Amino acid sequence: MASGRRPEHQAPPEVFYNEEEARKYTSNSRMIQIQQELTERAVEMLNLPEDTPCYLLDLGCGSGLSGEFLTDQDHVWVGMDISSSMLDVAQEREVEGDLLLSDMGQGMCFRPGTFDGVISISAIQWLCNADKKSHNPPKRLYKFFSTLYACMARGARAVLQLYPENSDQLELITTQAMKAGFSGGVVVDFPNSTRAKKFFLVLFAGGTMTKLPKALGTDDRVHQAHFTDIRERGKGKTRKSVKKSRDWIMEKKERRRRQGK
Repeated sequence: MASGRRPEHQAPPEVFYNEEEARKYTSNSRMIQIQQELTERAVEMLNLPEDTPCYLLDLGCGSGLSGEFLTDQDHVWVGMDISSSMLDVAQEREVEGDLLLSDMGQGMCFRPGTFDGVISISAIQWLCNADKKSHNPPKRLYKFFSTLYACMARGARAVLQLYPENSDQLELITTQAMKAGFSGGVVVDFPNSTRAKKFFLVLFAGGTMTKLPKALGTDDRVHQAHFTDIRERGKGKTRKSVKKSRDWIMEKKERRRRQGK
């Protein structure tokens, strides 16, 4: 995807996905197929108990294309999106999930431990943009991940499919997820294919750390990147670099880089 053609470079999501774009997106057979395939893959990686309806959150639910798959799998779901036009189309289509107009960057408003799992298709990269003067991407990402962690049942997973613009953007996202308490990693399906390559951020909300799902199209080679909860990773470590030393300066520079400064 060429940089200039990325939707998030053209306008904020609530503006880009206006009524015309929302209807065009929802009636495009190719987009419907892609959305269904990505949703199926995300739900597979949630590793939900078989034959058990679960309560799921769909972030950036749009017009409900991903939610329809959740309904077909007998799950109950809540969908969040910042585009009122997308949600209007979802209502017209009479999707069965509950719909909420909300900006993910302002955090979740659900009770602690509400959801058994979370999915998101092609939405998280939008949080890396500063569409308003008040927007600070690292802070908005941290607010998103910290409140997401809180509203998930302990041991639940979130599988967030995304289109990172570059490695720096992906690191920004994963760093804020770690700070919020998540462990997990990035799974890259079909890593050697330009068109089929897909990134999934797989997050574990507490509980026992388990192996990441195997990436597709890898011929048994590993195409994953693990990370651990920063709070957990720091337990038992008391040694700190001497202030003003070379190590101290390098650590400070690394912290500021991760904060986007």
